[in-house]
Amino acid sequence: MKKAKTFLTKLWKDEEGLGTLEILLIVAVLVGVALLFGNTIAEWVQNILGGINPDPVDVPGSVD
Repeated sequence: MKKAKTFLTKLWKDEEGLGTLEILLIVAVLVGVALLFGNTIAEWVQNILGGINPDPVDVPGSVD
């Protein structure tokens, strides 16, 4: 039990790999947001992409 406590104390005080931990936490938050709002985000993107005019002839302000 003492070895485990010593290991955890060293791990807590050790600052190496802190950047990696921060990145992992950010990724975890982003995954959580994607899981919670995935359908809403997908609909929003589809609405935006659906409003894009693929016909370059109908572009307002274009020179003929």
